[in-house]
Amino acid sequence: MTVELVKHATSEVIDSINRLIPQLSSSAPSLTANQVEALVDQPDTHLFFYRPEEGGPVLGMLTLATFMIPTGLRAWIEDVVVDEAARGKGAGQLLVEAAAKKAAELGCKTIDLTSRPSREAANRLYQRCGFSLRETNVYRLEAK
Repeated sequence: MTVELVKHATSEVIDSINRLIPQLSSSAPSLTANQVEALVDQPDTHLFFYRPEEGGPVLGMLTLATFMIPTGLRAWIEDVVVDEAARGKGAGQLLVEAAAKKAAELGCKTIDLTSRPSREAANRLYQRCGFSLRETNVYRLEAK
């Protein structure tokens, strides 16, 4: 099993992202080559891929976003998805651990993420990886 940091928007990267997106969100559209290139080229956004073996198919992904605010460098994990065929085999844990390692290397003070309560397996994974549930409210405003 291997996790890699994506550096370039190759056709395999574009195809892999677009194959995994529907398993992540039923409403998110596929990304164009230009959108994937813009994603990968961001210096503070890190896209990780999971493969069951080196050179094998991409069966999972995770995005780590880092940002500086007045209280320090912080990180946020988003868009964690493991292909149905690879779930329950440690792929998610490897992705989260790789992102946590990268955040630590960059000097981030904290790493946050959210997960719906109904995603029981994902919530157990995050707790196994050392995340603790915070007493907070998450608000969202749709940009217009």
